[in-house]
Amino acid sequence: MMGKSLAAFGLALGLALPAVAQTMAQPGPTLTAVRAKGSVDCGAHPGAPGFGVMDSRGIYTGLDGDTCRAIAAAVFGDAARARFVVVTSAARLPALQSGQIDVLPRTTTWTQSRDTANGLNFTAVNFYDGQGFLLRTSLGVTRAAQLGGATFCVTSGTTNELNLADWARSNNLAIRPVVFEQNDETRIAYQSGRCDVFTTDASQLAGIRSALQNPSEHVVLPDIISKEPLAVAVRHGDDQWFDIVRWTVFALIEAEELGVTQANVDQMLASPRPEIRRLLGVSGDHGPFIGLDRRWAYNAIKAVGNYGEIFERHLGRNTPVGLSRGINDLWTRGGLMYAPPIR
Repeated sequence: MMGKSLAAFGLALGLALPAVAQTMAQPGPTLTAVRAKGSVDCGAHPGAPGFGVMDSRGIYTGLDGDTCRAIAAAVFGDAARARFVVVTSAARLPALQSGQIDVLPRTTTWTQSRDTANGLNFTAVNFYDGQGFLLRTSLGVTRAAQLGGATFCVTSGTTNELNLADWARSNNLAIRPVVFEQNDETRIAYQSGRCDVFTTDASQLAGIRSALQNPSEHVVLPDIISKEPLAVAVRHGDDQWFDIVRWTVFALIEAEELGVTQANVDQMLASPRPEIRRLLGVSGDHGPFIGLDRRWAYNAIKAVGNYGEIFERHLGRNTPVGLSRGINDLWTRGGLMYAPPIR
């Protein structure tokens, strides 16, 4: 009786009461375009070990590469529908703005100006980082405060270039930036001795150090001079595509928290746990809410694994990059990785 009274009250006021979705949401402009061309086009890094780099087989690997594959799997049920478009640091935002790419999972820091003045939306953080310094151990430098008068290799069109200037000004240090258009050019310049210090995100420096001829001759200082939340970006104006990208990243994080892996995802389809059943599309219409199949998250996890598996595969202790999870661990283990519930 109470339910009937509430319904009648809502109708009397001319209000539409919320209902569970029974049909798939209509595809928005980006999803329509993506399906028409048959691929998700992602901005790719020219070379950032652990995040995005072409391996010896010509396959784009790394955290950002697998993030793109997860999105393609969520949309098409096929991670091979991910297509990688290499863009420089300076060109990555215009490439997204212009529609050259559909999504930007490319070591891009979420900032206020990028989020508001550049026609972009940042969906979810897939790595928490901070800017650091790489230099030769022969310099005898142990802390960043000792770097007054040094030359710094830095890439243009990055937050690193701006952070470096702010840091030097705040610490009253006279420094000499040497600016390059592409990260590879910056790395080569550092290797050849054109500058004393290479500055970029600390995780990238760890990867770059691991690829140097004699890594033990170089050190990443412990000093971190900025916050660099690296997040996956899309264009303003298409809420459905924003939701697809955001919730695919969240699904990978949620899968780790729930113990769903690439290896056991099929067995987990029979789990009695309601949150696992919703994640994998056994119950609920969470895929249709965003215009996708109910198995959207299952497909993403089956393709690339959960967030922890991706991290360990490309950045973890047993990789050349050799990073610990740290603040990129789950919130249940003291980190910052936290996904809202799928329900």
